[in-house]
Order: sequence, then structure tokens, then C-alpha cells
Amino acid sequence: MLDGKVLKEFLDEKVVQYNNRSFIDTDPIQIPHQFSVKEDIEIAGFLVATLAWGQRKTIINKGKKLMELMGNSPYDFILNHSESDIEKLSDFTHRTFNGIDCQFYIKSLHNIYTNHSGLETIFTLNQGNTQMHESIVNFRTIFFEIEHWIRTRKHLADPSTGAAAKRMHMFLRWMVRHDKNGVDFGLWKNIPMSKLSCPLDVHTGNVARSLGLIDRRQDDIKTVNLLDKKLREFDSDDPVKYDFALFGLGVHEEFRL
Repeated sequence: MLDGKVLKEFLDEKVVQYNNRSFIDTDPIQIPHQFSVKEDIEIAGFLVATLAWGQRKTIINKGKKLMELMGNSPYDFILNHSESDIEKLSDFTHRTFNGIDCQFYIKSLHNIYTNHSGLETIFTLNQGNTQMHESIVNFRTIFFEIEHWIRTRKHLADPSTGAAAKRMHMFLRWMVRHDKNGVDFGLWKNIPMSKLSCPLDVHTGNVARSLGLIDRRQDDIKTVNLLDKKLREFDSDDPVKYDFALFGLGVHEEFRL
């Protein structure tokens, strides 16, 4: 295992390698990058993050399809859709996310933007002291406050039950994190980057274990907390930048020590 200083230098180099505009070309973040209006970006980002499991090429294609079904104007679609517009989503599927789920997501987002002042407001008002786990739990409560099928709840992870909530932490990284490299948007200014958690999936988890950053085998909230603690030792202000390093090493380099 590399010692702390050498490991930090190695990961910093990998952040530079992967945290740049070329990353966008093969990542689902390219979908919200199609837009320039804040609300379009955050809605597209949230919906694509929801679909972000499986092969990235498929996720990107499904994300593009969903944007097309929304007339490539997600914010306008959320606010002004008709019943016939909603019906067009009935055949949309991605893995276990089906038309019923998709239609509910649109209706819930309509409720959020008309009655709760939007996604940013909910997460900003409910942010935790040091992490965003509690804010995800609170958001989940609001998201499912309107009538819904129980089956749909499985698509929005609940950290209070031990879930790593990888997709929600990825979405928050997209919205909150800011630098000069142009990958993450940095649209939400009132949530510090220091509170962000690394989106833990099979790739980041395996690389982190290989590097000795974590030793728990489960990809759950406890492991997220352990990884957070270690990455914040490397950069307390912007710990989640190391997501680029861990993900890039796992996906592009199939890294193992």
C-alpha cells in the first residue's frame, strides 16, 4: 500500500488526468451539458442521474431519448405538460425504471418546482452540518409526498436505511462542485463542496479498497463515511474531486495494485 503522501500525489495526478472536458464525451453528464438554463440543467441532471446504472453508453442513449420525449425543454415540460404529454412517457424504460416510474418523476418534479421552489432550495435548506446524507433523506420525503406507486420508491436511495445513494451523491457533485475545468456545473452556490460525498459504486469501491483507502467490503453508507473521512484528509475543501481519480482508474484503467 502506498503511504499517505505518495497516495495523495498519485490521486491528484489522476484527478488532473480525468477532470477535464474530454471526460464529458463518454459520461452521462453530457446530457445536462446540452442545456444552458439552470433549471434545465438541474432537471436533466437529476433525471439522468436516476438512470445512471448499467453501461454508460446505454445510460446516455436513454437520457437522450428521455430529453427528446420532453421536447428537449425539461423545465418547460415539468411546468406545463399535459396529460397527453405524460402519456408519451408510458413506454419509456431503463432496466427496472419503467413508464409508471417516469411519469411519477415528472409529476413529483412539477410539485417540487411549483410548491417547494425547486431542487436547489430543498437541498440547500435541508443540508447537514458535514454531509448531505440527511438532505437526501429529507428530499426523498418531499419527493414522495404526492400519490405514488410503492414500486417507484426503490429508484431513489434512502441513506437512513444504509444505502450508499451513489446516484444522488453523483447528482449533488454535478450541481455543487465547481472548478475551472468545466465538467461539474457548480450551479448551487450555498452548499459547500466540503459536504459532498464520493459516489460509491463497484468501480470506485474496488479501486479505493485496492489503494487501502477503505477496507469494508459492502458498498453502503458506512463505507461512504469511511471513504469521506480519508478523502477529506487529502483535500478538506474539495474531497469529491477524487471521484474522478477513483472512477477513472476503475473504468478506464481497470486498476489493481
